[in-house]
Amino acid sequence: MEFRRVFSGTQWEPVVGYCRAVRAGAQIFVSGCAPVAEGGGVFAPGDAYGQAKRCLEIALKALAQLGAGPEHVVRSRMFVTAIARWQEYGRAHGEVFAAHPPATSMLEVKALIDPQMLIKIELDAVAPDVR
Repeated sequence: MEFRRVFSGTQWEPVVGYCRAVRAGAQIFVSGCAPVAEGGGVFAPGDAYGQAKRCLEIALKALAQLGAGPEHVVRSRMFVTAIARWQEYGRAHGEVFAAHPPATSMLEVKALIDPQMLIKIELDAVAPDVR
């Protein structure tokens, strides 16, 4: 089985020992994507919907690099620091996955690595191999 990996280029990947996403055959696993702004820092502090959209944007970019799209996602996991804001996170998720809804979980966690981060999203996908 062939393994392919994509990296985001963050300083943490070599320190922690991870990559943005791994493709193993037809299966793709996207690491937890936090709402990081293009130039660094937290994207849209205080905006649950905006942060969820940003996390999904980062995750979908990694999927695309491995030959997959939102229609190939079979499971998503949303780790949120304020479950009462579930509708804001859910709206962003629904906009991306309305046509092909995956199995999903939304879990409240105590905190993320930066206190301004409200959400982190992981994706699992199954996509046909394209060469």
